Amino acid sequence: MKNLIAAIWLVFFGVFGMAQTTTTTDSPKVGLVLSGGGAKGLAHIGALKVIDEAGVKIDYIGGTSMGAIVGALYASGYSANELDSIFKATDFSKLIQDNVPRGAKTFYEKDDSERYALGLPFTNFNVSFPEAISGGQNIYNELVRLLFHVKDIQDFKRLPIPFLCIATNVETGEEVLLDDGYLPEAIMASGTFPSLFEPSEIDGEILIDGGVVNNYPIEHVRAMGTDLIIGVDVQHGLATREALSSATEILLQINNYRTVKDMKEKVEKTDIYIRPDIDDFSVIDFDRSTEIVENGEIAAYAKINNLKEISQKQNLVPSNKNRISVKDSLTVNRLIIKGNDRYTRGYIKGKLRFNLAERISFEKLKQGINNLSASGNFKTIRYELISNGLGTDLILKLKEDPTKMFIKMSAHYDDLYKSAALINLTKKNFLLKDDVASFDFILGDHIRYNMEYYLDKGLYWSFGVNSKFTDFDHEIDFGLIRSNFDVIDDPNIRQVSLDITDLTNQAYLQTVLQEEFAITLGVEHKLLRYSTRTLNQLSDINDTAFVPTADERTYFENSNYFSAYGKITLDTYDDKYFPTKGVLFDSDFHLYLFSSDFNENFKEFSIAKARLGTALPLFHNVTLNLETEGGFKLGTSGVTSFDFVLGGFGNDFVNNFTPFFGYDFLSLPGNSYVKAYGRLDYEFAPKNHVLFSANFANVDDDLFRTGEWFTEPSFSGYGIGYGYESFLGPIQIYYSWTPEIDNSNFFFSVGYWF
Repeated sequence: MKNLIAAIWLVFFGVFGMAQTTTTTDSPKVGLVLSGGGAKGLAHIGALKVIDEAGVKIDYIGGTSMGAIVGALYASGYSANELDSIFKATDFSKLIQDNVPRGAKTFYEKDDSERYALGLPFTNFNVSFPEAISGGQNIYNELVRLLFHVKDIQDFKRLPIPFLCIATNVETGEEVLLDDGYLPEAIMASGTFPSLFEPSEIDGEILIDGGVVNNYPIEHVRAMGTDLIIGVDVQHGLATREALSSATEILLQINNYRTVKDMKEKVEKTDIYIRPDIDDFSVIDFDRSTEIVENGEIAAYAKINNLKEISQKQNLVPSNKNRISVKDSLTVNRLIIKGNDRYTRGYIKGKLRFNLAERISFEKLKQGINNLSASGNFKTIRYELISNGLGTDLILKLKEDPTKMFIKMSAHYDDLYKSAALINLTKKNFLLKDDVASFDFILGDHIRYNMEYYLDKGLYWSFGVNSKFTDFDHEIDFGLIRSNFDVIDDPNIRQVSLDITDLTNQAYLQTVLQEEFAITLGVEHKLLRYSTRTLNQLSDINDTAFVPTADERTYFENSNYFSAYGKITLDTYDDKYFPTKGVLFDSDFHLYLFSSDFNENFKEFSIAKARLGTALPLFHNVTLNLETEGGFKLGTSGVTSFDFVLGGFGNDFVNNFTPFFGYDFLSLPGNSYVKAYGRLDYEFAPKNHVLFSANFANVDDDLFRTGEWFTEPSFSGYGIGYGYESFLGPIQIYYSWTPEIDNSNFFFSVGYWF
């Protein structure tokens, strides 16, 4: 009986031991070499799918550029099918362009990005150009998330599959072998294609794409201890002049001068050489990823018998590879910041917007990094996530942008302000850390300016001052003048050209609880001037005559007003001009306390207004934007200069002028109003929009006191238009009409509104 039990145990442990053994002692060690090639490198995924299917166990991996990215993910434990799913769900154009979501920007930064068409560094009165199109921040964020499960492995030989990659020292031109450190940082350095991505810095060395010196690191993989080499080569040979159609292709051609020559020898040293047919693809054809992956599979299937022979020699025991569970959350216990000389810890922590020792999602971490990136204060933002026993250390390695001054430009045309060209000077760290000063000078049909100073303290109360001068004129109905100012009724005058000048100075405190939500408290001085050159006959009803000055200008308003104000703003729209999702709430309350009282009718009064909106995606590329807004005056003051006046089309009007389709600018006055607005936006081609709009309103004096705000709308208007997202900003053309009057309007605008 004892012998039987011993025999059973012997058989059991023998089988168990065999199950744990994946290879025989003489099993060949297989190395995999993956070349660089930009989007063409997606063919590596197709080749890996066939290698997995053949049952080949990869023992070592070496790659360059895109080969390093795919190779590192495979070496960390992802299967080829998992990689295929990950890359299919990735929008490469968004990752590469590094566009920071609007929600990551503060209100100051939103205004900044939606005002200027071009911004360039301006140092010592010399204009310079950026080193690259992208900082690679979005790609780095994604690599950190995908490789979180191996975050604590500093020696790449200890990865599930030992790994290495190649970069180039941009200062010396020498090859740099990366086989230890922080894995996302290493493979990011290997893939920093010149002019497309900012160079990376590791251990004091400035690194760019390894493909410049060694795009197929077979010798390093061989040195790891391999017996057989499988190579997947997605490089292409030297291109003809017809194929050199972009700066990227020309740079790639320069890189290939050396590698094409080296490849003749390296191909001979490769035991199984897989060369996908991808010459018809470019290095930036990420939108053709499915085709590229399929071509990788086709090329690998041509070598399927050779791959199966290797699998048989390895004598593998079939086993299911553990599926990698991509983490969606983490706990950051400690924040370590390196490289912040000009910006305080409070500023940086405030931008991150999460509390330590609390579980947060990777999306929230990414949002915090994007908040830092949106500030434009950092040339690169790299970070490591390292376990500390209780949770995770977040080690921020910041490289501050040495440029403190920028010159920015924009151009605009619309039917109210007419043509305008803007030139801006922006200076960071103007007086203190964390501050920015900006001055817009606007030339055109009307000279204007906008001066701002803002000290950003993140979650804490920030401080700002601004001064803005606005001037424009427009032909308006004479009845509007008579209803608001003491002017004689002259039947010979139907319209007057009203000149409006506004000088506003503000000082305020603002706290930004999130990038989308802000509370503002401030004080304001405003010089408001309404005048015309049209009138010849003037009246004086209360012994106060409107008398033309020496330049024959008649003034209806020429007063200084002093007020205190508060604002609450929530803005999660993903785009200011063509939102596809998000909500908007913007409220403003002004208490006017003093005035120089040009018309001798001032008493304390208040103006309150609010706007609420949402954007809802209905179908593919079809969005419904709904908004409602209203405002009213509190107090018995006879001042009408701050009444609401509806009409026209546009954004960012001064004071209480409000756009309203169907009517010309400054057509519908009243000290209170309610308005509803809806727009269908069909993006029929990228950046091209067909727009259908409708709005309804009640406008009159004391609507809320009389209850007439809740009656059937007295005014309505409709518009059909076209919008295009150009590099200058939105181009919009609208045909607008209303059933109330026999008149229609065309509205036209080009560029960002400012």
